[in-house]
Amino acid sequence: MSQVRLKNYLTENTSLTEKDIEITIDLLQKLKPHQVFCAGDLADPHGTHKVCLDIVLESLKRIISSGESWINDCWLWLYKGAWQEWDISEIEMAIPMSPDQVMKKRFGIFIHQSQKDMVPFQGSDSREFWQRAEDRNATTAKLYANLGLTQYAAMEAFVRWHY
Repeated sequence: MSQVRLKNYLTENTSLTEKDIEITIDLLQKLKPHQVFCAGDLADPHGTHKVCLDIVLESLKRIISSGESWINDCWLWLYKGAWQEWDISEIEMAIPMSPDQVMKKRFGIFIHQSQKDMVPFQGSDSREFWQRAEDRNATTAKLYANLGLTQYAAMEAFVRWHY
């Protein structure tokens, strides 16, 4: 199953199943990644971020217990959604983004069906998801610039999850 199809499948289903775990284990074992990225915005009103993280954590746990050595070098990183950012004191990895990379991220958001146009749980902020995400990333970059680091167009921030 492709990564895009896996993400779409997981987004359409809001409860953890054994099939989800098996699909994720198969994908992880095929790719043997050094890094896995998951949404860390667990207050997501859809509930899918929490379900997906639970699936990934259970899959990683099973791979660890199977004794596969590649998993020892695999780190799990959490990022926030468009509504909030990690506190700067929590950030363990910040990735600078050029204007071109910001545009690629925007196009990536457009591909994600549930993030197109107005989101179902809009709240009082009328901006579209991609606008919120870009503003959040630009604000993070400004925070780092204010600390004396190089000014970038945007920055994506991550916190490592130790499983």
